[in-house]
Amino acid sequence: MTRIDFYFEADDKLQVACRLSSKAAQQKLRVLIYVANEAQAQKIDKMLWTWKPTGFVPHCMTRSPLAAETRVLITRDPEDTPHDEVLLNLHSVWPPAFSRFHRLVEIVGRDEEDREAARERFRFYRDRGYQIARHDLSKTDG
Repeated sequence: MTRIDFYFEADDKLQVACRLSSKAAQQKLRVLIYVANEAQAQKIDKMLWTWKPTGFVPHCMTRSPLAAETRVLITRDPEDTPHDEVLLNLHSVWPPAFSRFHRLVEIVGRDEEDREAARERFRFYRDRGYQIARHDLSKTDG
């Protein structure tokens, strides 16, 4: 069954996504970042190139010829992926194909609209019997 982790109280959801993607890639895991639209895809793409002063997180879009050999992928369609390891959801709705992944990561910001959408996703997963781990980012340094 898919392991689900909610990271809440994020100051900047995309920064947290970069940090978690980098950490997963260092652990040799493959990550699919599910975005809501092209603008969000472009923003996370740029941030993954520049978020850390000493390097970047190797990544590409799922339609890239390099997707099969790249650990971190970005997509608007979670069905369009060559792996099933980690799905990082930046969309406001639950990803339709989340249950085929070993792990699902949800990042929740501090604004009320984002929190309400996250509550709906949380209830959706919980009502289907998934165990959910909660991580309060306000109690960490990141």
